[in-house]
Amino acid sequence: MKRLLVIILFFGVLVGIWQLATMTGRWSPVLLPPPLAILDYLWGALRDGTLLEAAEVTLYRLLIGYFIGIAIGLPLGLLTSTSNYFEDTIGALALGLQTLPSVCWVPLALLWFGQTESAMLFVVVMGTVWSVVLATDAGARSIPPIYARAARTMGSEGFDKWTRVILPASLPYVVSGMKQGWAFAWRSLMAAEIFVTIMTGFGLGHLLHYGRELSAMDQVIGVMVVIVLIGLAADKVLFSPWERFLHRRWGTGLK
Repeated sequence: MKRLLVIILFFGVLVGIWQLATMTGRWSPVLLPPPLAILDYLWGALRDGTLLEAAEVTLYRLLIGYFIGIAIGLPLGLLTSTSNYFEDTIGALALGLQTLPSVCWVPLALLWFGQTESAMLFVVVMGTVWSVVLATDAGARSIPPIYARAARTMGSEGFDKWTRVILPASLPYVVSGMKQGWAFAWRSLMAAEIFVTIMTGFGLGHLLHYGRELSAMDQVIGVMVVIVLIGLAADKVLFSPWERFLHRRWGTGLK
């Protein structure tokens, strides 16, 4: 309860400072609308269905690309951890491509796939897979060698050892990598939706783009708030419980 009150007080103070700054005229309401104008836009967009439809389209694209990225990144990460040769090749490639800004994939996706859903999907996958590869590789390499020796002693070899010993033991790192991959996937998709205009569905990135074109700062900031809230909800609902459970289960957390 005390933590909740602190959170409410903190954000209440921020909103209050924002409101006072717009009331005193320090910033033009065209450039920084007051909080009530943002709420008014969000309420109107919710009532006419624009915001919910855009969020649904964006989340659909995000989840498909994200899970494809995980399906590619997990086996690649395990493969990378098996040999220094793979570490120096696949690992180096993953590290280099992870540092590449997400928006850099957009021109390549447009040239390869055109203004299509495939271009969106490609950008999201590229934003996800390399974080998962690096996290899985780091997790597998951090496992004490005694685990693998004990597994071999009990007759576990090959695929069985990797799926029943190595991967479960490295899950805390894998979940952290999945969380980071989710953040990169979000950034990648927003970049794709801002620059790729397709008629199969308008997402949150498109609302941002059209808000900029129309100089509608209430729309731009309102959509940004929605993106932040979805990201926080995903962390609290999907990743934080798993992280706490795994760190307690494997004894890698402080408490």
